[in-house]
Amino acid sequence: MILVVDVGNSRIKAAVFEDNILLEVFAFTKNELKKNIEIILNKFQNTTYLVVSSVGDVNKQAFLAFDSVLKIFFISTIDVFPFQNKYSTPNTLGIDRMILAAGAVLQFPNQNRLVIDAGTCITYDFIDDHNNYLGGAIAPGLRLRYESLHHYTAKLPLLTLENHEDLIGNSTSQSIHSGVVNGVVFEIDGFISEYKSKYLNFIIILTGGDTVFLAKRLKNTIFANSNFLLESLNQTFQYQIKND
Repeated sequence: MILVVDVGNSRIKAAVFEDNILLEVFAFTKNELKKNIEIILNKFQNTTYLVVSSVGDVNKQAFLAFDSVLKIFFISTIDVFPFQNKYSTPNTLGIDRMILAAGAVLQFPNQNRLVIDAGTCITYDFIDDHNNYLGGAIAPGLRLRYESLHHYTAKLPLLTLENHEDLIGNSTSQSIHSGVVNGVVFEIDGFISEYKSKYLNFIIILTGGDTVFLAKRLKNTIFANSNFLLESLNQTFQYQIKND
């Protein structure tokens, strides 16, 4: 069994796989790392590998504490990936975006792919049907937009995400919800439409913490999978083992 751990900007997600079969998903805070890994290993005692990807600030030593019972792999940007990195500044491309691109190539061969990761930030990553990673875009996510309206104005309240169907907000709070939620939806649909107008044989993959909230609001046909990064991390690791 393989335990994959993704250290994000705001929290940690983990999953246990038997080959490519997802057995269970976990989410916890950074200060709960050691306790939760111990719980996972106690539940899945046949776990052999611990595979880590991190854009957060968790020290490697927190994982190396388990090196007596697991083989530990830290996925990095210098590893082998199943695509050609055509980014003009390849050393600045985040490991999370590289893993998502790898998963798109491995799961959806011979297609143009746009991966949209809706989390703290919304990232757009495009990989063409010849497995060239060309780049994409980075924008503030839903939570960041709520926070920025509050922090950079004198009187706007700090709101949290909620269902909002109306285009016209008839109060300050409803106007904020309309601006944030509809703004993100229009943005994503706009990006998708522009890519689809330029490329054929196309698949859009939506993932990240806000997947479920956004998927039902988008006009375009998408493949929605909130666990796509964890699945991609597992597949990237297996690809690297085979091609090492």
